[in-house]
Amino acid sequence: MRLPLAVLALALAASGADTESHWCYQIQVQNSQHNCLGPAQWGGECQKSQQSPIDIVTNKARLDYNLGDFSFSGYDKKHSRLVQNNGHSVMVSLEPDVTINGGGLATLYQATQLHLHWSEDLNNGSEHALDGERFAMEMHIVHQKGIEGGAQNAKDQIAVLAFLVEEGSEHNDGFRVLVEALDKIPKPGMNVTMEASSLTDLLPQEDKLKHYFRYQGSLTTPTCDETVVWTVFKERIQLHKDQILAFSQKLYYDEEQKLKMTDNVRPLQQLGDRLVYTSQAPAQLLPVSLPALLLPTLTYLLANVL
Repeated sequence: MRLPLAVLALALAASGADTESHWCYQIQVQNSQHNCLGPAQWGGECQKSQQSPIDIVTNKARLDYNLGDFSFSGYDKKHSRLVQNNGHSVMVSLEPDVTINGGGLATLYQATQLHLHWSEDLNNGSEHALDGERFAMEMHIVHQKGIEGGAQNAKDQIAVLAFLVEEGSEHNDGFRVLVEALDKIPKPGMNVTMEASSLTDLLPQEDKLKHYFRYQGSLTTPTCDETVVWTVFKERIQLHKDQILAFSQKLYYDEEQKLKMTDNVRPLQQLGDRLVYTSQAPAQLLPVSLPALLLPTLTYLLANVL
């Protein structure tokens, strides 16, 4: 199976196999122990004009009736998956029979991995923002276009589903397996096989995933390839504060475990001349007063007809 350049870039960044492996987040630049390239110095396509993440201004998003419901295949299957501290995030490997279709996408996309971004500041850990508001975390499920999907350098080679995470009052049992696995992978390069779980366990209910935003952008890590169709869901995932902070408390950027892995977030990028689209919002009920007005009118009309 061929790998698009964007996915290959992710793999190389994770393994430290090329010069881009020296990239890092701003918190690492500020730490004197780390000699690496911060976001302002990232190479590849990172300085181009269609970059991610962005601030989504919701009232400027254009309604697109083609953005219908997604079809999630294999999301409900339970698997024991490999989870890794790749030095930049926690990454979970996914099976190619986990796919998405619909949602305004041109073809079928196969899952490759999921990872997360976070901060100890519960209002500063998401990469995307909605109307200037950022959230505690953001989870990305990365998919690549199927073999039949067209040219390798197409702008829609990668489809990323982005889920914003906010603090909730209760522990989210769907995330228990992943959070417990963090204890076993504190250092970069460490990995462990998680207890069997499904992707559905991590997500909001499917009927709450009808409202989302869509735009054309890039990977948010070097080499920042501008080959990504982004879907940012309006419905948030809720995790207990302890679950959110576990990522910052248990994972480290370095072998010596001196710098906690937190604030692994790329700064917001300019939207430029791109457009953001929104799926059709869920149908709203008629105001109470309107049915009250319609009922006598309909009664009158029927009486005259009969």
